[in-house]
Amino acid sequence: PKAEIRNTDLEGAEGLRSKNMLKNHALALSISDVGWRTFLGMLAYKAKLYGRQFITINPRNTTQTCCDCGFVMGTNGTDKLTLDDRKWTCPNCGIHHIRDWNAAKNILDKGIAKLA
Repeated sequence: PKAEIRNTDLEGAEGLRSKNMLKNHALALSISDVGWRTFLGMLAYKAKLYGRQFITINPRNTTQTCCDCGFVMGTNGTDKLTLDDRKWTCPNCGIHHIRDWNAAKNILDKGIAKLA
């Protein structure tokens, strides 16, 4: 089943800077194909059409932050995660994360906090 914006109260997405991401050769083709800004514009338009809320989230550390304890990778002597790190364990609380799920939880939390 496809997700539709009219069936949700809130939609959130990272306000990624595609210009910066195009510098990463591994991401460049995917980002330019998607047309990220156009996609975000469509989401905002559809949300308004159906009386829903759409917000963009600052992408800073959404993948690097443990959604359970808030520890940020790359601090306290730890290395930042790379694009190859798809799974990781928080050195602070020991919770094992799948990178994209963890980021999604952080994006949701930032979106809810932005509304408060």
